[in-house]
Amino acid sequence: MNKENLMHGGEFLLKSTRFNDVFIPEEFDEEVKMMTGTCDDFLKAEVFPNLDRIDAQEKGIMENLLKKSGEYGLLGISIPAEYEGFEQNFLTSMRTNESIGAGHSFSVAFMAHTGIGTLPLLYYGNDEQKQKYIPKLASGEMLAAYCLTEPGAGSDANSGTSRAVLSDDGKHYILNGQKMWITNGGFADLLTVFAKIDNDRILSAFLVERKWEGVVINPEEKKMGIKGSSTTQIFFNDVKVPVENLLGKRGEGFRIALNILHIGRIKLGGTVLGACKRAISLSVQYANERKQFGTFISSFGAIKHKIAEQVIKTFATESAVYRASSDVNNMIQYLKDSGKSYGESNIGGVAEFAIEAALLKVFGSESLDFVADEAVQIFGGMGFSSEAPVDRSYRDSRINRIFEGTNEINRLLVIDTLIKKAPKGDFPLFEKASQIIDAINNNSGNNQEVPADFFEENEYYINRFKNAVLMLIYLVDQKYHKTLMSEQEILINLSDMLINVYVCESTLLRIQKHESLKGENNYFRKILDVLIYDAATAIEKSGMDVLNSCAECINAEDYFRALHHFTRVKGKNVKEFRRYIANKIIEDNYYSF
Repeated sequence: MNKENLMHGGEFLLKSTRFNDVFIPEEFDEEVKMMTGTCDDFLKAEVFPNLDRIDAQEKGIMENLLKKSGEYGLLGISIPAEYEGFEQNFLTSMRTNESIGAGHSFSVAFMAHTGIGTLPLLYYGNDEQKQKYIPKLASGEMLAAYCLTEPGAGSDANSGTSRAVLSDDGKHYILNGQKMWITNGGFADLLTVFAKIDNDRILSAFLVERKWEGVVINPEEKKMGIKGSSTTQIFFNDVKVPVENLLGKRGEGFRIALNILHIGRIKLGGTVLGACKRAISLSVQYANERKQFGTFISSFGAIKHKIAEQVIKTFATESAVYRASSDVNNMIQYLKDSGKSYGESNIGGVAEFAIEAALLKVFGSESLDFVADEAVQIFGGMGFSSEAPVDRSYRDSRINRIFEGTNEINRLLVIDTLIKKAPKGDFPLFEKASQIIDAINNNSGNNQEVPADFFEENEYYINRFKNAVLMLIYLVDQKYHKTLMSEQEILINLSDMLINVYVCESTLLRIQKHESLKGENNYFRKILDVLIYDAATAIEKSGMDVLNSCAECINAEDYFRALHHFTRVKGKNVKEFRRYIANKIIEDNYYSF
C-alpha cells in the first residue's frame, strides 16, 4: 500500500473518492463467508433457542456460551497465530462482528470480551503479559472485562478517583477504588482496571485477576435491556497487583482508554448491522403472516414505507461501515509495512479514522433504534408483548446510543477532531472552505446544470452537500473561533450534516462499484435516490439552524441562498421508490440486500 493512495481520516470532506478505491461487502470471499456462517450457525444453535434463559440470567449460561464460542474459535478471530488465534484482518473481524451482532445480550458479552476486554492487552501488553493471558482469552479459558467508568466519572473518564500506591517492597501496586457498569463483571477472570498512581493527573492501566484478594463483585444490575448481559459494580480493596501487571507505561492509561474507545465505536457500527437485519427479517415475516381487513398487512402502503425505511438505513449503514473498515485495514497494513509493531499499527490505523468511527457509531446506533422501533410498530399490539421477538430487539437497541461514549459526545468529537486536523499542512480544511466563501461572495458557480447521468447527478448533489458543510464550518469558526467548542448545539448540527454526507457518499460508491462488477441494480439505485432526497432536507434544516445562530454578524441572506442552493435536489417519486424496495424484501421474506 503506497502512502499516496491512502485515505486519511476526515479527508472525504475535502476530496472525491473513486469507487474502485472502496471496499463493498459484496466483495467478501468464500473464506470470510465460511467464518461468518460459523457465527450464524452458533447463534442459531446455541443462542436464539436460549434467549429467555439468557435474559433471566440463569446461573452460568452466559459464561458457558462464551466458553463454547471459544471452542468454536470465535473468540480468537482477530488474535495473532502466535497467541493461538486465527489472525484475521480488520475487515474480517468487522464482518464476523456483524453476524454476532444479531445475538442480543450474547453479542454484548462477546464484544466486551473480544473488544475492550482483550484489545488493551493485545495492543499495549508486553510479551510476557500477552503470552500469559492472550491464549487463554482466545480459547475462552479466561473471560475478560474492562473497568473504566466510576460513579463520578463517566464521559470524563480521567476524573476517576481509583488509586494505586506502590508497596514498600516495590513488588506490588496497592489498588483501591470502585468501578461501575462493568460488562461481564459477574464472571470475568481478567480485568483491565484504570487508576491513577499516587497523585498522577493521568490514569494508568492494570491487569487484575478476579481471584485476587480484595476484588469484590457486587450483585447484578437490573437494566432496561440487554438483560442477559452481566453488568456489575466492582470494588478493589487493597488489591495487591504485581508491578509486572502494569499495562503499558505509567500514565498511559487515558491514551489506552481513548484508543480502545475508537475501536469500540467503529466495531459498534458493524455490530448493529446484525441486529438491524434480524429485526427487518422479523418485521417482514410478521407482515407476511398478519391479516387485517382480509389481506396481509405487507400489502399496505404504510407498512411498505416502514419496511423500506428500515432497509434504506441499514443498507446505508452497511455501506459506510465497510468503506471505513477498509480504510482502517489499509492504514493498519501500511503502518505494519513501515515497521510499526502489531499494537502500534492497529492503534494507529483506527485512531487515524476517529472521525469516521464516531459518526458510524452515531448513525449506526440511531439506525438500529429506528429499525427496532418500526419493527414494534409493524407488529402492532403484539410488538408490545414480551411473547413477540421484537420486544427484546427494542429494549436491547437503546443502550447503543450510550455505549462507547454517548451519541452527543461522539457528535461533538466529530467536529472537534475535524477542526483540530486543520492546522496540519496536509489537511486544508479552511483553505477549501474559504474558496467556497469567495465563490459565494462573487456569486460564481451557481449556474451549473445538474448532470443527466445517474451517478454523476448524485455525485453532484453530494459535492454540494460538502460545500454546505465547509461554508458553515468557516462561518462559525469566524464568529466563535476559540469558544466554538462551547457551542454544542452548533457542533451537533454540523456533525449531523457531516454524517449525512459520509453515509450518502459511501452508499453512492458502493452502488457504483457493485454495478461495475455485477451490472445495474435498480433496487440499490432506488435506495440511493431516497437517501439523497431525505438527506438534502435534513442537511438544509441543520444548516439553517447553524446560520440562524450567527446571522446577526454575517451577510446572512447570501449564505441562506447558498445553503438552499447547495441542498436543492430534483424531485423524486419516493413513495413509489419505497414501495419498489419494500416489495423485494416482502417477496423474499427476509432482509436480502
